[in-house]
Amino acid sequence: MKKLISMLCTAVLVITPMTHAMAESNKGSTIEDQANKIATEMVQNYGVTGLQYAIRDEGKIILSDSVGFHDKASQKPVDKDTMFGIGSVSKMVVTAATMMLVDSGKIDLDQPLTSYIKDFEMADARYTQITPRMLMNHSSGLYGTHYGNSMLFDDNDTRNHDELFLKLKSEKLKSKPGAYSVYCNDGFQLLEILVERVSGLSYSEYIAKFISNPLQLEATKTPLDSFDRNRLSETYWPTIETKLPIENANIIGTGGIYSTAEELSQFAEVLMGNRPDILSKSSAESMQNHEYRHGIWVPEERNTFNYGLGWDAVALAPFSDYGVTALTKGGDTMLYHASLITIPEHDISMAVLSSGGSSIYNQMFASKVLLEVLEDQGIIEEIKPDQTFSAPVKVKMPAELTAYSGLYGTVGTTLNIDIKNSEFKLPALQGGLIPEQKYVYTGEGQFTSSDGSVKVRFEKERNDKVYVNVQANITLPGLGQTVMNTYDYQKLEQNPLDVTTKAKWEARNGSKYYALDEKITSIFYLLPSMLIKNLSVDTENGYTNGTKVIDPNNAKNVVEIPVMNGRDAFDLQLHTKNGAEVLIQDGQEYIAEDAITPIFGGKTGVTTIPSNGQARWYAIDSRSANKSLTVDSPESGGYAVYNDKGEVVHFSVATHQQSTQLPKGGYIVFGGEAGDSFKTHLK
Repeated sequence: MKKLISMLCTAVLVITPMTHAMAESNKGSTIEDQANKIATEMVQNYGVTGLQYAIRDEGKIILSDSVGFHDKASQKPVDKDTMFGIGSVSKMVVTAATMMLVDSGKIDLDQPLTSYIKDFEMADARYTQITPRMLMNHSSGLYGTHYGNSMLFDDNDTRNHDELFLKLKSEKLKSKPGAYSVYCNDGFQLLEILVERVSGLSYSEYIAKFISNPLQLEATKTPLDSFDRNRLSETYWPTIETKLPIENANIIGTGGIYSTAEELSQFAEVLMGNRPDILSKSSAESMQNHEYRHGIWVPEERNTFNYGLGWDAVALAPFSDYGVTALTKGGDTMLYHASLITIPEHDISMAVLSSGGSSIYNQMFASKVLLEVLEDQGIIEEIKPDQTFSAPVKVKMPAELTAYSGLYGTVGTTLNIDIKNSEFKLPALQGGLIPEQKYVYTGEGQFTSSDGSVKVRFEKERNDKVYVNVQANITLPGLGQTVMNTYDYQKLEQNPLDVTTKAKWEARNGSKYYALDEKITSIFYLLPSMLIKNLSVDTENGYTNGTKVIDPNNAKNVVEIPVMNGRDAFDLQLHTKNGAEVLIQDGQEYIAEDAITPIFGGKTGVTTIPSNGQARWYAIDSRSANKSLTVDSPESGGYAVYNDKGEVVHFSVATHQQSTQLPKGGYIVFGGEAGDSFKTHLK
């Protein structure tokens, strides 16, 4: 799941020398040394624990190497056989699987999805216009992602897959199918189901029979496959000293496959059209079409995002600067990160997999090394130096640009842009890679950041919506530069509220709601922002958490932003259940903070999971604060503790420890199967 979350944690690790594999290469040591240098930089300074990479040229491995640890405790190094989750690079597998069924005449990309999946329904008549092509090029109009119960520790539960139709049945689309492309995970979950329905096989069976076996891939697996889990690179969390349990991304079509760099580069041969026995060359080439051009898109095409079928980019910069067509797909789970780049016209591919870090880092690494390969082979004459930037010179702004001042929104938030004295301020962008800063007018409708690396302009598109267009050149020390050209915000209309509605939402401002339906094995218990929803209400403009307030208990998404920032949209619905206010978002329930009672403050207590299987939350008040808690948990149960800032301080599923100290003003949550009982001991 390629999600633009930048976790810039610095991890200074001891680097263990690795055994290099150079097969039939005439490229000399320069490329090998350059790759190792960058990989080492990533382990030392970019939060990477272990890294693995492979380059394939004309079907043969020319470089295969690794840096860092498979397991920190034993100091076991990563090697070529270490397996990693490949995250959203899995989308290329489900796309290829679908195209194989196109080759066999069983699927037509431009026929309605409902032609093949009769029980797919939505609460929006336009859903019948969705086609398999739209699922592949992110233009279906679906809201984005149902993350619930998808990322689990040591748990390959298929609940997310099995309940997707039920959740979609009550949902609407955020835009007309085909209107524009914006990253959408649910589309690839639907492709997974499409492959299953048309082929008559489970998705895991289909991959094994028609992809892994013909390619002799013995390390390319799904969470539902049987294989030696000890081959998986261990994963870690900044606040937990020991290794974590095995991560299962149970949204397999979207991001659930494990593999190695060498095997992923072997699969790239299929994607480049070199294995017509598996996928026809014409289908591989059609996946490389510039699909993003069919709808609304940013005006400047030099980018790391320009969608094909499955591909994140079919004209990846900086390769496009040299007249070279490179394609890429990146992927991030919570713990694993991956990047695959292919250059079909020269039959070259590179895969980079890591535990820790980010797919952005992996892609920058692969781009830098592949440029060296292209130069070495004489395909490009010389690698261009990184761009340099200078402080902007502010000029007088045309008065009409002040009309762009006003209310703007993106998924999850709104902000007021106030253009004064030829400048304005924006919050941090691109997951924090671009800091909060001021932009000054520099002419030709463009505003520029203080260091000159980011350009911002306002664009009115053919749908009559105004967008904030951000063109960013991002430099990361040791990794080089990347470019991101996106629409980040959409101009919104004010939404006046009646007295009753305004009062109701105003009372909720700052309120927190806690997840009830997430399994206790979920990795999201380490990331409270996924479990605890904090309502930020702007009653003057009529919005909450970026959604437009409709009535006292409902708010809906109105954001329609192409490329990346309009992804994972949501509606908000509130109702009263058993005397407590409950929030529903993405089909999951969250209980209001004021309905959570204190945990029993005596020496011993018992809590039981109700018959509906929902989690039990308790507040930590003065009676239990600063006491040591020991929990006797059933085998299927666990608990997590959060401090008054909402930060996780203990998660038994991750640490396998049943004792912790309770922080004052914090919360504790118990989860498990219906009827599970937990005995608590305080001292």
